[in-house]
Amino acid sequence: MFNLAWLIFIGGNLHFGILLASALVPKVLDWKGSLVRLDPLSRQLIWVHGAFIVLVIIAFGLLSVIFAHDLAAGTPLARGMCLFIALFWAARLAVQFFVFDARPHLTSAYLKVGYHGLTFVFLYQTIVFGAAALLPD
Repeated sequence: MFNLAWLIFIGGNLHFGILLASALVPKVLDWKGSLVRLDPLSRQLIWVHGAFIVLVIIAFGLLSVIFAHDLAAGTPLARGMCLFIALFWAARLAVQFFVFDARPHLTSAYLKVGYHGLTFVFLYQTIVFGAAALLPD
């Protein structure tokens, strides 16, 4: 049977999967061609914001893999961290459903499967880390 620490550990590894999928975004969305129309500062802001999001996801992954048992333990710090991770992914899920319209870019079965797989992963992260924040072991 899965315990909360194991589910957090899995979630930590899924963070690295999210990063692998995210690495494809600039090519799939043709950022090189699309962003060239922006002024240099706006273009740089997009790349810098993207880099900072990557760093946050790396931190989530490392913390979740290395400290899974600690995050499941229910200390105030662990619950706060898990709540932050859950809210981060809940917000990303909300953006996925209510802001982004990815349909024009889902031009192959591969991209459709990847998109829906990421949606599932965002939901998993929200549920698991939310449970760790609200219902620790």
